[in-house]
Amino acid sequence: MGSGKRGLIAAAVTVVCAVTVLAAPGTAFAAPSPTPSTSPSSSTPATVSNKDLEAVRKKLEKLYHDAAVATDEYNAAEEAAEKQSAEIVSLAKKIVKGQEKLAELKKRAGAAAAAQYRSGGLPDEAHLMLSDDPQAFLDGTGRVLQGQRATKGLLAEMTRTQQDLEQYAKDASAQWQKLEAGRKAKAAAKKKIKKQIAAAEELESQLEEEEKERLAELEEQAAYKAQTAWLDSGILKDIKGKASKKGREALEYATAQLGKPYEWGAEGPKTYDCSGLTSQAWASAGRGIPRTSQEQWKQLKRIDIKDMRPGDLIIYNADASHVAMYVGDGAIVHAPRPGRTVTVAGAGTMPILGVVRPDA
Repeated sequence: MGSGKRGLIAAAVTVVCAVTVLAAPGTAFAAPSPTPSTSPSSSTPATVSNKDLEAVRKKLEKLYHDAAVATDEYNAAEEAAEKQSAEIVSLAKKIVKGQEKLAELKKRAGAAAAAQYRSGGLPDEAHLMLSDDPQAFLDGTGRVLQGQRATKGLLAEMTRTQQDLEQYAKDASAQWQKLEAGRKAKAAAKKKIKKQIAAAEELESQLEEEEKERLAELEEQAAYKAQTAWLDSGILKDIKGKASKKGREALEYATAQLGKPYEWGAEGPKTYDCSGLTSQAWASAGRGIPRTSQEQWKQLKRIDIKDMRPGDLIIYNADASHVAMYVGDGAIVHAPRPGRTVTVAGAGTMPILGVVRPDA
C-alpha cells in the first residue's frame, strides 16, 4: 500500500459502518471517496497509525458483538422450533387417539340404538310396566336406572372427546403458526449473522499482514488492561469456592474442547459457539441448561461474584450476549468469536454482567 493507506482504512471503516445498518426506505449511502493514488515520487509506503488500527479494533468488536446477539436469536429460534415440533407431534398423537376413541363411542351408541329398534322401539320403562312378574319388574327397574346412567355417560363422553379433538386441532394450528414465525425469525437472524461476519472479514481484509499483527497486539493489550484492572480490584481475594462434582465434570468437558473452532449455531463435537460450549459441557455432567447465553442468564440461579466457583458461568455484556465457564484463578474457558478457537482467557477481559450456577 502507498501513501493512500490511511485513506483506504478510513474508507473501509466507513463502508462497513454503512453495510451494518439497514437503510430506511428512500435512504441512500454515499459511496466512499476514491482511494488517493500513490504519488510517483513516493519511495516508502505510509503505515497505518495505531489510532486508525484502534478504530478498526473497536469496529470489529462491535461487528462480532452484533453477530453474537444475532447468534443468540438464531439459537433461541432453533430451540423453540424443536419444542414446537415436539408439541405438534404430541398433539397429532392425541388427535389420532381421540379419533379412535370417538369412533368406538359412536359404535357403542349405534349398538344401543339398534338394540332399542329390535325391541320394537319401546323404551325399557314401557317393557317393565307391561311385565306380569313383580320381581322381574323390581329387578328390571335397577337395570333401567343403570342403563340410563350409562347412556348419559356415553353421550357425555362423546361430547368431551369431540371437544378435546377440537381443542387439539386449535392447539396444533397455533403451534404451526409459531413454528412458521420462528422459521422466519431464524432466517432473519441467520442473514444478520452472515452480514455482520462478512463485514468484519471485509474490514480485516483491508489490512496488510504487518497491520494484522499490530491489530492482534492491540487486542491483547486491551484484554490485558481490562484483566489487570479487574484483578487489581482485589476480587480474587474473595473468590475461594471449590467446584462441585458436576461442576468438575462440566469443566473437564469444556477444557477438552480447547483448540476447536468457533462456529455460530454449533454445539459440537467439532465446533462450538459460546453458549453451545457451556450448554453441552453441563449436559455432559447430566444437567440440562438453556441453549442461549441470554436464557442461561434469565433462568439459572444468579450467584454473587465473590461466591463464584469453577464450573459456574460468567455472563458478559449488558445484553447477555456472551457466556464463558469459570476455570478458577481468574480465568475462563470460552468460544470467543468467528475466526477464533475455544481458548482460556482472563475472566475480566470483557464487561461482566453477572454469574449463574447451573447446579445450584
